[in-house]
Amino acid sequence: MPLRLVFVTVAATAALATQAAMQHSDRIPDIRVSNWLGSKPEPIAGVASVIDGDTIEIHGQRIRFNGVDAPESKQYCSDAKGFDYPCGRRSAEALVAFLAASRPVLCSFVTWDRYHRFVGDCQRADGVSVAAWMVEHGQALDWPRYSRGEYSAQQAKAKAAKLGVWAGAFQEPWEWRAEHVDSAPSSKPLGIINRRQVAQRGYSCEPRRYCSQISSCEEARWYLENCLWGGKLDRDKDGIPCEGLC
Repeated sequence: MPLRLVFVTVAATAALATQAAMQHSDRIPDIRVSNWLGSKPEPIAGVASVIDGDTIEIHGQRIRFNGVDAPESKQYCSDAKGFDYPCGRRSAEALVAFLAASRPVLCSFVTWDRYHRFVGDCQRADGVSVAAWMVEHGQALDWPRYSRGEYSAQQAKAKAAKLGVWAGAFQEPWEWRAEHVDSAPSSKPLGIINRRQVAQRGYSCEPRRYCSQISSCEEARWYLENCLWGGKLDRDKDGIPCEGLC
């Protein structure tokens, strides 16, 4: 068989395999040639920035925790008294505090997902599993589709103790996303920086504030950039909140 025909055949086979994976899997692999050939990225270690409750970034690489799913950044849940609260942001904030207690984070590669993120198993420097901790404290859910029940015991404990989302009512993140098809992974890290800003300036996303309750342009911009309801301060969508102040 001519060498050129061999290359064409290999390329066609790889393309068909990729197409089949895209049609039958929720986690579409990265379609780079290195992945067709089965290369496996090395573990990634470093200080993590938090994107949301199940995604971090280390050295510019997005990493999705394998086998768990946390509330989305824009998702709200109901607490024990039936009041709505931003459970997605609460989950991310819990993750920030947890990771800050023992750095760095080490993540071992499992697969690629549809957003070309590195899906991995991550541990803090003290060896504690990040995904297991998030599930055990009710800040993420065991995702049976991918976990095969690996975190079901931790989830049962969180549910029994009514921790995190289990204290009230919520919609599973994967179902919430299905109803909000325009929701893609956040591109802006919550990170350690925002926690430092909160400490330095005394700002907080709770309770919600209106322009009449805000004293400075700096404060208004902080709410715009850091709070789920912040966009409501920019009514004409020109990027300037509370124009009477800014």
